[in-house]
Amino acid sequence: MFSKHTLVMLDTVARLGSFTLAAQQLHKVPSAISYNVKQVERDLGVTLFQRLPRRVELTEAGRHFMAEARVMLRQMEELRQQTQRVANGWQQTLRLALDNVVKPLRITTLVRDFYRQFDDAELVISMEVFNGVWDALADGRADIAIGATSAIPVGGDFGFRDMGELQWRFVMAPHHPCAKEAVLTHQQLEQYPVICLEDSARTLPKRSNWQLDNQRRLMVPDWPNAIACFIEGLGLGCMPSHYADPLIARGLLVERALPDPRRPSACCLAWRNDDSNALLAWVLDYLGDSEQLNREWLS
Repeated sequence: MFSKHTLVMLDTVARLGSFTLAAQQLHKVPSAISYNVKQVERDLGVTLFQRLPRRVELTEAGRHFMAEARVMLRQMEELRQQTQRVANGWQQTLRLALDNVVKPLRITTLVRDFYRQFDDAELVISMEVFNGVWDALADGRADIAIGATSAIPVGGDFGFRDMGELQWRFVMAPHHPCAKEAVLTHQQLEQYPVICLEDSARTLPKRSNWQLDNQRRLMVPDWPNAIACFIEGLGLGCMPSHYADPLIARGLLVERALPDPRRPSACCLAWRNDDSNALLAWVLDYLGDSEQLNREWLS
């Protein structure tokens, strides 16, 4: 119903909030942008943009339309890339999601061995946080996930393999005020920000690694940034033991006991069942059994 150029134009107007700025970016005149937007609105029978004195804003209908249009644009781009892969002899792509809690050093070895094994396929790796892994599997953005935590919160034909438990440490910088206390209470902890990673789930409920009810959050995108904030004394919180233990040994962080200790997190390897996917079968065999998974990705 709408061409890619039309959807790109509408997305540009929505992002910039201006016909004039959109025209500059798309190398067109503002009147052409305004006319084309009106044409789309006429075809749809709805108003997508509210015209204000110095800007335009999406209406409620416009927000819905653009959300769906952006999905279509992503699908168009993926179709283009897949077609190019086929033309270049790349027969298949395996999409792998990693939960941010796993050890990062193992990733490079996995990529190296995959590309040595297959010369007509590619491996696409994304990093997710908590329920974002399950979102990626449920939405088809991932074929396999390493380090998925908690119980499976989505329905579907999934396989899984136990990876054992992820241990947590409650840590802070040695100069943090709470580091001076032998016994910590909830009232003391609530005074200071908790360093958290933002759950990357798009549709499933979001989870956090640890937080008290009345505690301010300091949100970071990944564990390297979290570690920097911990060392600076900007907050406190729970950290996977494989990240925390070397920092504790070097004296950069200290571990303290929580009033209610955090339990270890059960982790698993999860995948979308597909007996015809040779790439998936190879990776499942390569990653090994539960003991190997725990040793190489969590311990």
